[in-house]
Amino acid sequence: MADSGREGRQRHGFQGGTLPLGTFGGIKVEANWSVAVIFALIAFGLATLQFPSVNPHQSALTYGVAAVLTALAFFASLLAHELAHCFVARRYGLGVEKITLWIFGGISNLTGEVPSPGAEVAIAGVGPLTSFVIGAVLIGLALAFAGTHPASASVGGVFEDALAYLGIVNVALAIFNVIPAAPLDGGRLLRALIWWRTGDRVKATVWASRAGQAVGWVFAVGGLYAFFITRLWTWLWFVFIGWFLVAAATAEAQQAVMTGQLRGIRVSQVMTPDPATVPGSATVSEFLDSYLLRARHQSFPVTDDGNVTGLVTFNRVKHVPTSDRDRTRLADIACPLSDVATATPDEPVSDLLPRLTACADRRALVFRDGHLAGIVSPSDIARVLERLGISRPSERS
Repeated sequence: MADSGREGRQRHGFQGGTLPLGTFGGIKVEANWSVAVIFALIAFGLATLQFPSVNPHQSALTYGVAAVLTALAFFASLLAHELAHCFVARRYGLGVEKITLWIFGGISNLTGEVPSPGAEVAIAGVGPLTSFVIGAVLIGLALAFAGTHPASASVGGVFEDALAYLGIVNVALAIFNVIPAAPLDGGRLLRALIWWRTGDRVKATVWASRAGQAVGWVFAVGGLYAFFITRLWTWLWFVFIGWFLVAAATAEAQQAVMTGQLRGIRVSQVMTPDPATVPGSATVSEFLDSYLLRARHQSFPVTDDGNVTGLVTFNRVKHVPTSDRDRTRLADIACPLSDVATATPDEPVSDLLPRLTACADRRALVFRDGHLAGIVSPSDIARVLERLGISRPSERS
């Protein structure tokens, strides 16, 4: 599906319980537990319905192996779609935290702001283009392979059907993703067009999000109506997709409005000045006994010889087993400074928000002339939003 985590907005609520799959091109890839459900459904459907109906009289083992390999190839094509987004995003200076495969496809968690409408087109468009090219190549291979085996009811026929299935699914994925509705890639393309015409990124995001809400309601209501008419459970899948689109588009619109409202606020007006620091040589036990309770903060800049080297948060500390706390140093568990968002006091908060990373629990360090001046936490931003009377969008991935 679309790369919906762009500009640092993540769907935390959907991505609980993930399994690391490795690193591709320096990008971490993980799978949500829901991938196992979709994988099983795809493999079961292919092994018991699709392959036997088109290529009968083959062994159950043949169908089963072909189904598993086809399902794996399907998720590999989803990964290729997301990697394409990430590689192009890197060219435009955006950071890539990770890719998460889940029930609705894939999410690329990118940090930073897209610099221009043209960059938005390139980043958003390359995903559907990749899926379309993969689909076209696979359909072409299926057609070329069709005449190389004696009959469709053969092992070769199963292979041909698998190629055709993957080709059609990838082309369908490309077409679905270019629907002009956020958070789909087509919504990003729509946002780029409106941004280019109006020069207003916030307005463009809001309009693309409204389109996403409209399309989402069409999917949800239409799918529910079709289900009651036909009693086919497959229509409920459209209801789930519609619900996802509405929820994601609504949150994205709220995020855009919030960012626009914060444009006049400087970091110095939000930050907690002169934060307490902790030495990286201190152990977790020493930190808990001497720093955490006394300072009553949730995060601390970590120093080495007076220089800030990273940030340690309570969330990172609590994951250290009790038996290891006496020998684990804060420097070993801290988020390195290179992965922590940094800012200057005079910088707009709206420019800082897209750079906040999960590594530092969405906190930022503020430097003035190379010296630590403050720290910005989610609670600091929440207080400003409350004073401004702005509803903060709920955290998503």
